[in-house]
Amino acid sequence: MFDIEEIRAQWAKQRPDIDTEPMGVIGRVVRLSALFSEEMSKTFARHGLTAASFDVLATLLRSGPPHALSPNQLLATMMVTSGTMTNRIDQLEKDGLVERVQNPQDKRSVHVKLTASGIRKIDAAVSDHVVVQKRLVEALSELDRSELNNILDKCLSSLGPK
Repeated sequence: MFDIEEIRAQWAKQRPDIDTEPMGVIGRVVRLSALFSEEMSKTFARHGLTAASFDVLATLLRSGPPHALSPNQLLATMMVTSGTMTNRIDQLEKDGLVERVQNPQDKRSVHVKLTASGIRKIDAAVSDHVVVQKRLVEALSELDRSELNNILDKCLSSLGPK
């Protein structure tokens, strides 16, 4: 693992004219993101899922019964192209975790719906996912987490809509 402050010290020697303080903040956020993603991916893999498939299935589950959304509604919650979304849905359908069903309000369109197997799989994966997330932030007190959320929200809002 790399030491962010060591990297900043190296830059200070090479380029004493630049302020590397933001590099420290961003380096830590990027490193944490990578470590968090790596740990969460292990959980997804134990359930036969990827981060992408987990995201689709979890979105359908949290939408509530009947656990069905249009492809466009799914697309609106994820930052992917429509082609990527179609591929994800195709794979999940092939795995028997979702099915395309006729939209009850518009017979010309379909909804993507969790199958019973999909509900069981994502329900178990979400339970494990929450345990892993709790472990990943257990070094922080409740106050620390609240303050960090506020700080991160401030950063996010300065860059545009959440």
